[in-house]
Amino acid sequence: MLFLKILSESIRQAMAQLIGNKLRTFLSLLGISIGIFCIIGVLSAVESLEKNISGSLAKLGDDVVYIDKWPWKDNSGDWWEYFQRPYPDYADYEALKERMPTASLVTYWTVPGVKSLKYQKNTVEGGFLFVTTFELDRMLNIEVGQGRYWSTAEYSGGADKLLLGYTIAEELFGSLNPVGKTVKMGGRKYEVIGVLEKAGDDLINPLDFDDAIMVTYNNAARFINLKNRNRFGGTVAVKAKPGVETQQLQDDIRGILRSTRSLRPREDDNFAMNELSMMADAIGGFFGVLNMVGGLIGIFSMIVGAISVANIMFVSVKERTSLIGVKKALGARQFVILLEFLTESVILCIIGGIIGLGLVVGITSIINTFFESFAITLSVKYAIIGVVLSAVVGILAGAIPAGLAAKMDAVEAMRS
Repeated sequence: MLFLKILSESIRQAMAQLIGNKLRTFLSLLGISIGIFCIIGVLSAVESLEKNISGSLAKLGDDVVYIDKWPWKDNSGDWWEYFQRPYPDYADYEALKERMPTASLVTYWTVPGVKSLKYQKNTVEGGFLFVTTFELDRMLNIEVGQGRYWSTAEYSGGADKLLLGYTIAEELFGSLNPVGKTVKMGGRKYEVIGVLEKAGDDLINPLDFDDAIMVTYNNAARFINLKNRNRFGGTVAVKAKPGVETQQLQDDIRGILRSTRSLRPREDDNFAMNELSMMADAIGGFFGVLNMVGGLIGIFSMIVGAISVANIMFVSVKERTSLIGVKKALGARQFVILLEFLTESVILCIIGGIIGLGLVVGITSIINTFFESFAITLSVKYAIIGVVLSAVVGILAGAIPAGLAAKMDAVEAMRS
């Protein structure tokens, strides 16, 4: 009952401060609000960004090694060496597919350039030609929204059949069903057998085939010199069998490619083996810096806010000195006075924290409205963190003023 009385009295006094000294209280709580907004806002934004990017990269698979000319890590110091390397080509794909005991899938793709498609009187330009081997749908979890994927016979025979990205199909056919229609590309006629699902709204989307015109390698090899490694090199992806470690997979790849490319024992690899962990490490460091910067801004704002709230509490103690003396003369103990002012300080800071959380919710709602590809979510966890931080700042800001009030002499206080 005593605590409830102190709590109700503290709430009354805190509201009196808010109502009686609006400008002073507003300016004092502004620091708390900005501090909570910076800390919680940055944490929420970084977490949402990390989830978005991590979810996008996860689509590529964490058990896949990507063989490329360039490494995904920082390569600024060895640029010329990497530039002179040959691109992975179809011969590398065939060697790995035939000799890899630890791989469950091997696939190869290349992008020879940009093409235009024509259907009756409609023409669409700017679609990128994506040439791939048969395993692509299983390697990258390609989803066909309309129609179907190539059959084994169609791939082996290099049939004039293609898959379209969602945007290309929509621009070329409008409301018509593209499946079964005949289009022209580079003077050749192709049958559209499928349309890929629309790419998601991820901030980074590694599977954005919306503008793709996909044909099989066996078909494209008829009219493009894909064996020209320096001009039409691509990427080879190797997926590990269940239970096979990535390091073992890389060792097998290295041995086969060095043999295929006739590299001497003392020569360095002329290819790069990339995996998602490289990107994850770089992204993790970036997010760590963002969290640190947001935390520092928030901490300085909270310090300024704590000093401002402490100033309010000193003024409150000064204004109520005689009342403190009366309470002590009537038998109020030091801890009662201490608890009363501490509770008032905490309530003021929690009000500032709630304002800060309100700012986070409002601004994230605006961002989510205009930027659908990057949705920021505020979890209950961060809301609780905001309230707890506000309470801690309230205790720190009110400790000295509450201590002075609790130690006052009753007679001297009443004379004041």
